[in-house]
Amino acid sequence: MSEPATFLTAFAHALATMTLYAAGHPARERAIDAAYHELEALQRDAPHPLFTFLGDEILYGRLPLRELKAWDWTRRLAHAGVQRLEFEEPVGREEFEGFLDEILARLTLSTLDTTEVRQMRRSSIRYGALGVRGGTAGPAVPEAATTAAIAYSLSEEADTVRWLQDEVKARGVVPLSEAEAVIQSLSLGMHAGQHIVIPLLQLKEFDQYTTTHSMNVAVLAMALAEYLGLARGDVRGFGIAGLLHDIGKVRIPLEVLTKPGKFTDEERALMNAHPIEGARIILQSEEQLDLPAVVAYEHHIMLNGGGYPTFAFPRDCHHASKLVHVCDVYDALRTNRPYREAWSQERTLGYIEGRAGAEFDPDLVAAFVRMMRQWEPQVAVMTDERAPVPAAGGAGTAGS
Repeated sequence: MSEPATFLTAFAHALATMTLYAAGHPARERAIDAAYHELEALQRDAPHPLFTFLGDEILYGRLPLRELKAWDWTRRLAHAGVQRLEFEEPVGREEFEGFLDEILARLTLSTLDTTEVRQMRRSSIRYGALGVRGGTAGPAVPEAATTAAIAYSLSEEADTVRWLQDEVKARGVVPLSEAEAVIQSLSLGMHAGQHIVIPLLQLKEFDQYTTTHSMNVAVLAMALAEYLGLARGDVRGFGIAGLLHDIGKVRIPLEVLTKPGKFTDEERALMNAHPIEGARIILQSEEQLDLPAVVAYEHHIMLNGGGYPTFAFPRDCHHASKLVHVCDVYDALRTNRPYREAWSQERTLGYIEGRAGAEFDPDLVAAFVRMMRQWEPQVAVMTDERAPVPAAGGAGTAGS
């Protein structure tokens, strides 16, 4: 068993033992000591271990702990408002026990005077529910615990998407668990408060466009699917399809993707091949990814048959492809590109409405426009804090 998994197992054993024995009991002290020693061992290799609890999945940093899949404590911690847990060096033994007392109080719904604990604790241990920094949603944890809550950004999710894209480029297959973990994390961020939040990532550097755009399309696709009343599983499925819709672009050189001028015929042919490349990559990866493969192939095909790739015989596209197409064009137009500045929301929605019935499904356009106008106050535009800010502001036609 890996060190992160060993620590979590000892951590859970300590909590279980603390429910049975009062403070000072030898069995309780032994269990806390054992968990603390595992934490010390973990921090020798990773000074700032970060755990994220997402449904039945546990992420250590950005990678899933497969040996603890469906671990009983994952949902218990998440239901207690502990969806992220981060340790910073150094963590003292007394501080660690105080932290366990707070977690135990959450798990048992008992009353705990945390004043002394909060004064004792430095910022070495941070935990809490996923919330969106800068958004309208408040924290999903009791007010008394907000000093320990983690402010949520999209940097870690963006890191995972970049890693995923690098893996696809190197190995030619999509790591499904990581894609699902990103979607779970984005979904939790969207539902962190009383009202849904649409967390959109703002582009800082043009060569990060594919990462930023893929995450935004995933969020918009999930929001629209939920707005339409689709089942939870379908919402997540549409999110994964949105996240992977442009995965074929890993085959395109960066200088072509970020070119500010007009494409040559060869470059345009390369760009227009990315739906086929994306579908091929996805189908070679996982049988469970049939829907994302279809969406990757169809997301540039218009309702009237235009776009690319072209069909030998006209046929209707999948509902998910039509939905992602709307979200794809919206985010592309709302983002600075090397060849034009970002459009305003009203101009973008007006363009999409004007193309209803020709490029876009009219019912999906009507629903998307209603959603964006109704939920506009809940759109939280955030930055990827780990992406560098470009030195000079080059500004970036509907195209994605």
